[in-house]
Amino acid sequence: MRVFHGFDALPHFVRPAVTVGSYDGVHLGHRALIGRLIAEARANGGESIVLTFEPHPRITLGKAEGLRLLTTLDEKTALLEELGVDNVIVIPFDRAFSALSGEEFADDYLIGKVGAETLVAGYNHRFGHDRIDCDTLAVSGRLRVVKVGPCRVDGEHVSSTVIRRLLDEGKTAEAELLLGYSLQTEK
Repeated sequence: MRVFHGFDALPHFVRPAVTVGSYDGVHLGHRALIGRLIAEARANGGESIVLTFEPHPRITLGKAEGLRLLTTLDEKTALLEELGVDNVIVIPFDRAFSALSGEEFADDYLIGKVGAETLVAGYNHRFGHDRIDCDTLAVSGRLRVVKVGPCRVDGEHVSSTVIRRLLDEGKTAEAELLLGYSLQTEK
């Protein structure tokens, strides 16, 4: 797997299928999305690309009070590599980047710099400071958008927030069930 930091020295990607997110924990919900990303890339003879942020956007935006990250950047990239992702682009998430609109991000970065043809996103994913919906991008015809539905395990919605809460409550086994791996052996 190739890892790129920023957008300045990217190669030409072949028929890229991309997804964007923090992917903190690379939990079962993320894994379902990544599985679909890889399947879409392979079906089109292309490459899978995960765009992720460093630092976590909540840190940059001053909303990190009490935020307990589940994985470091190195742990996250190792987990993504294990899943078979072809490329990871680490976006340096700063105030200027956070000010981009969803359309600017899609046009200038996803399409302009990465060459994305397909966007694989969670059912409720939004982009940019204006929180543009993926359906808006799909309607524009600039990107093929594939949405992945919510993930539930034993009736529990799988999310990094839920996993953090379980860990804070000392419910490690329940958190690991949603992560899909053991914290002691994987991290």
